[in-house]
Amino acid sequence: MIPRCGGPRGAARILELGRVLGLAGAIALSACSSLEKDPTSKWDAERLYKEGHGELLAGNWTHGRELLEKLESRYPFGRYAQQGQIEIAYSYYKQGETADALDATERFLKQNPNHPYADYVYYLRGLINFIEPPALIGRLIGYQVSERDPKSMRESFDAFKELLARFPNSRYAKDASVRLNYLLNALASHEVQVADYYYRRGAFLAAIERAQGALRQYPGVSSQQQALTIMAQSYQALGLTDLEADAERVIRLNYPDSKTVKNP
Repeated sequence: MIPRCGGPRGAARILELGRVLGLAGAIALSACSSLEKDPTSKWDAERLYKEGHGELLAGNWTHGRELLEKLESRYPFGRYAQQGQIEIAYSYYKQGETADALDATERFLKQNPNHPYADYVYYLRGLINFIEPPALIGRLIGYQVSERDPKSMRESFDAFKELLARFPNSRYAKDASVRLNYLLNALASHEVQVADYYYRRGAFLAAIERAQGALRQYPGVSSQQQALTIMAQSYQALGLTDLEADAERVIRLNYPDSKTVKNP
């Protein structure tokens, strides 16, 4: 049986209902007050984009990104939102927020794989993880990019490679190609350094494997001769004279002036 509203129990229910309604009203008023305090609450997509873009041009990365995020939230469709997503990624990149920048570019490319500026987003992905030594300090302290963790270099390499494969005529292709070659040599050098590390500690099979891997993955790079030399020396240490002779023959063929191999 449904209880009636009369009597003490009914009065208590009415009071409880009043408190709930009062709380709901307070929440609604708070939300309205919050909207009224936000000066952008009545801005359209165009104004949000222009204001956010202007903040980024002025180097105000956080405030500009906040405006563009409001644009994306309120007007998720259309060219302003798409351009805003690209610039959000760029703002993260400028502030060194690598993970957030990569997430933003990945999300954009998943949602807009055929966007006219997709080539730029791939280029930006490459820049986010691109590692290069400081021009002066690097020379003074003997800094070598190949000594860094190669994970970021590989991610940058993959992004530039994807850009060149998908958009060979992109305005960013030339610069991406230069950076790709730089990363190719850095990654190869890293692998050869690991091979040398194993060789110097007597782990000759491991040294051979890493040197061979460098030659397979990164053919024609500047550290190729060193990789072949490590292989020849490792074969010699293991007493594998036939393989040692093969490695030395390849070195003589490609580097006739090399002094690291025996004369035939």
